[in-house]
Amino acid sequence: MLEIETGNLFRRHFKKLPDEIKHKMARREEVFINNPFDPRLGTHKLHGERKDEWVYEIDYSYRVTFMFLEGNVVFYTDVGTHDQVY
Repeated sequence: MLEIETGNLFRRHFKKLPDEIKHKMARREEVFINNPFDPRLGTHKLHGERKDEWVYEIDYSYRVTFMFLEGNVVFYTDVGTHDQVY
């Protein structure tokens, strides 16, 4: 099972999310913790300057960017719409 840590940018953007998206994210995070590559999440690696980061989908519009750290730790770097987090 994964342990999740969050960065300042993620926390600031999370507070601004609509409540509906926060609830969807909680459900997706349960899936993510058990299997970060579950096909329902659409998990994929980013490229370019953010090549060390990954992303999973909350829904069609919203995504969470993250990094795998040592062991079972995942660090959430950002959350928002596709245009905001890419």
